[in-house]
Amino acid sequence: MTESKLLQPYDPGVVPPDSEPCPFCNISASFAPFDPDHPPPVNSPSLDPAKLAPPAFVVLSTPTLIAFLDILPLSPGHLLLCPRSHRPKLTDVTPAEAAELGVYLRVLSAALVRATGVPDWNIVQNNGAAAAQVVNHVHYHLIPRPEIRASGKFRESFTMFGRGVREELDDEEAVVLAEKLRQCVALVLEEEARKGRL
Repeated sequence: MTESKLLQPYDPGVVPPDSEPCPFCNISASFAPFDPDHPPPVNSPSLDPAKLAPPAFVVLSTPTLIAFLDILPLSPGHLLLCPRSHRPKLTDVTPAEAAELGVYLRVLSAALVRATGVPDWNIVQNNGAAAAQVVNHVHYHLIPRPEIRASGKFRESFTMFGRGVREELDDEEAVVLAEKLRQCVALVLEEEARKGRL
């Protein structure tokens, strides 16, 4: 059995200095690519969230990209999608990475709606500290937006751009949700292949 790679807990409220390891690069290095059409089973050592501290719950892992649950989600299902290679801003990604990011933003969006049952979502991408980018590695946030007006919870609101109250991801719920998302990604890809869209 291999030893887990334990890193210092990551504080998303603090911009890490350039001398500290990039948490997204650590996730990319710790999780091998897998075929999104046929993801490994939930109990596979290749998906073990405890490889890192804090744990990482990987949803998609291609040779170019990786997607995982946000450790401080704005809502259940909040995902991050980024290139494996360290690219600080969107202008730093290669054309091939940009193309694959575009494909998987759409696929992950469809999977997110299926997995959460929430038909509305935001896709947010920040570039630089002044634009609220906390981790200096380009990434997209896919954030389900449940309807709160109909629920009567008028005091409840959603945060954006890193401001507001966020709760830590529950590890047990995250394992279940990440598995559901991986299966939904596979279903979306299967349907897209049948339609000749991918």
